[in-house]
Amino acid sequence: MAKKTQLAKLGLFDAKVPRYTSYPTAPHFSSVIGPTDFADWIRAIEPGSRISLYVHVPFCRRLCWFCACRTQGTQSDEPVRAYLETLKSELAMLGAALPRGVTLSRLHWGGGTPTLLKPDMMRELTDSIFDIAPLSDEAEFSVEIDPNEIDAERLDVLAAAGMNRASIGVQDFDDEIQKTIGRIQGYDVTRQAVDMIRERGVQSLNADILFGLPHQSGVRITETVQKLLSFNPDRVALYGYAHVPWMAKRQQLIPSDALPTPQERLDLFETARRLFIWDGYDEIGIDHFARPEDGLSRALRAGRLRRNFQGYTDDPADVLIGVGASSISRFPQGYAQNASATSVHTAAIRDGRFSTARGHAFSGEDLMRSRMIEALMCDFRIDAGEITSRFGIDRADLTAEFKRIAAEFDGLLKVTEAGLDVPVEARPLTRMIARAFDAYDLSKAGHSSAI
Repeated sequence: MAKKTQLAKLGLFDAKVPRYTSYPTAPHFSSVIGPTDFADWIRAIEPGSRISLYVHVPFCRRLCWFCACRTQGTQSDEPVRAYLETLKSELAMLGAALPRGVTLSRLHWGGGTPTLLKPDMMRELTDSIFDIAPLSDEAEFSVEIDPNEIDAERLDVLAAAGMNRASIGVQDFDDEIQKTIGRIQGYDVTRQAVDMIRERGVQSLNADILFGLPHQSGVRITETVQKLLSFNPDRVALYGYAHVPWMAKRQQLIPSDALPTPQERLDLFETARRLFIWDGYDEIGIDHFARPEDGLSRALRAGRLRRNFQGYTDDPADVLIGVGASSISRFPQGYAQNASATSVHTAAIRDGRFSTARGHAFSGEDLMRSRMIEALMCDFRIDAGEITSRFGIDRADLTAEFKRIAAEFDGLLKVTEAGLDVPVEARPLTRMIARAFDAYDLSKAGHSSAI
């Protein structure tokens, strides 16, 4: 890794940059894209295609203070059941527009807390999904599971429906940190959930942890990682906590003076990173780790690793459809996002129309720049031959662009006839390098720390 003084000189510890799970990023979506565009893009899917489906459940029994997701708290099942009816209607509308023979390569339930659905509600949701599109061969059905909000009966329903990947959020096991971020989840509760998941034959386990949390130290993150490794997860996402209290008001409950400095955040990441690598995990992109036999590792070795709104993926589908309030869909033509407010989304569906409120239609250099940014984020290199052949750009112009950007990073990047490479020592800068390829005005939104 480049020395901290060099990274500081290049602005790593001050920069605010996108996470680049899409290009252009969501702040550049506009209301120009609406329900008609979404329906047209659905109908343009080739018959017999494999697509991905994301289902958003925006409810939690409690609202964790650190979370910036679109969620709302509820102690009653009444709003959840009402929302389920909306999902079922939305899925029926989607099924009426989908071409014949479409199957699902990936199905993911996220939130919120999708496991707060009662067993009968889970059955209704899976039945509605599979009525419009069954799982394809070798499909992946994953669910975000809150260890505090799961039991044997609900896991039985999910396993019977075909769930073969479970994702658990850990964040950090330290008691003081959990109290400070409003997320109480003990090791024993998490261990019990993991055991129940594995007892039902679920093939793969994901886990998320955070670095950059208040009161976090090298010792504390080491203890959390070691406890997490006792579960032997197949893959781990090591996300940087994004403190954005101007966007997520609940984060105002977290004391900013307890947060580590950007330099300390880098140390925390490196500590956890080394532990995962020492335990035999492959490094996947900027913040994921996977066992060598996991699909992400295989995709990385084969050059098939991709990046979308769920992070890194080996999903081969070109279409990702988001169902539920605030969900984002990606098509070859562009992005479409549902209304964020549950009430607005529900009203649209009840009125018999999709709730698409904003989005972006690809134009100009969007697809080329999207691919270059994805290549950087996944492979730490851009293949000049691929870009020139796919997008018809002049090789000399592309090389000149590479050299211009490399000059901004103090000689750390390598430009050759083959393309542009980000050496290991420069990888903490990857999101900043991606930003250099971003043609949009980044002043439109506040982004998270570059580290």
